[in-house]
Amino acid sequence: MKRVNIAQLVIVTITGLIIMTTSCVRTNTETAEVLKRTPSGEKLSRSGEVAVMEKMSLGEHLGMYKKFFFEKGQKFPAEPLSQEKTDLQQLLASNSGSLKAAWLGHSSLLINIDGFVIVTDPLFERKVSPVGPTRFNGEFPVDIADIPFVNAVIISHNHYDHLNKYSIRKLKDKTNVFIVPLRVGQTLIKWGVAEDKIVELDWWGETHPHSGLTIAATPSQHFSGRGLFDRNKTMWASWVIATENHKLFFSGDSGYFDGFREIGEKYGPFDIAFMECGAYNERWPDVHMFPEQTVQAFTDLDARILQPIHWATFNLSLHAWYEPIERLIDEAWNREITVSVPMIGQLVDYNKELEDDKWWVSAMELSMQEDRQPNVAVQYSVEDRFMKQE
Repeated sequence: MKRVNIAQLVIVTITGLIIMTTSCVRTNTETAEVLKRTPSGEKLSRSGEVAVMEKMSLGEHLGMYKKFFFEKGQKFPAEPLSQEKTDLQQLLASNSGSLKAAWLGHSSLLINIDGFVIVTDPLFERKVSPVGPTRFNGEFPVDIADIPFVNAVIISHNHYDHLNKYSIRKLKDKTNVFIVPLRVGQTLIKWGVAEDKIVELDWWGETHPHSGLTIAATPSQHFSGRGLFDRNKTMWASWVIATENHKLFFSGDSGYFDGFREIGEKYGPFDIAFMECGAYNERWPDVHMFPEQTVQAFTDLDARILQPIHWATFNLSLHAWYEPIERLIDEAWNREITVSVPMIGQLVDYNKELEDDKWWVSAMELSMQEDRQPNVAVQYSVEDRFMKQE
């Protein structure tokens, strides 16, 4: 049996205690008040309480974190995943009718919508936090130094894997505006971003950083914080990105809730919905969606193309690394929904026919071969499922 040293056990114990004290009782929609960063100091309160994590005993917590930190299973790919170097010249080419994007991993997207270049939740570091997970693939599809300019940087919420200090500092001189949820701007100012470059929005608030470009903050069901003492001190949001010709939705992180239908009614239909798909677990069902819920949220939004994000980049839960996309595709297939699943870095032109390349399958099969007792929520035959799609 593999031995676990004392230092590892101490880390697991401390982590469990931190999560118990900070995640079990806080809320999704801010029963704790959030202060706006305005001269008036106006207060914003939220109603509607959901637990970030279901209550567990200390033993259950420690057992879960032991599995997370020390049992590999199929939570990691057995080999580096396929990815492409993003063709920046093609992606950034200005065109009033363009609708292109490259998924850079996790929730990072580099988008060209009618000539406006947008970055969401930029994350250009291999490790997301001091004790957090490391990126599956060491190489990045884009060198941040090669990005000349972006029209806006959008941040969904203040978690290490979505608000990254290194990336913000590298982008602060490449854009004129960072668009963030309430009170997140204070962190950006500490990291050297000029205050006049920061726009904070409450849910349903809109900004127009350039003529012809609208960005709106919309609700999500999640939480925020980077440590013991800042839980839910800043807001979180999903986002609508709209021009005269196109409309996109970016989910950030969220559990499934009725807000998706409200967003669809107010802003839909959407050309594309970039939706979180991964890091879910029955212990925290209110803050991350199961894949079938991701498909339902997409349907609620009234969108044309579903593109899953927030998967195949980091190990943030106990499920197999490939389980989110397998379950999502099964559900989308049953509902006859159009899905775009590019590899990391691949440039997608949504005005053209989408490629149907199941690029992750060989790595998935290798993971299955190396672990004869797969830890997946749904068991099925890979061959049977793809025969069904032919």
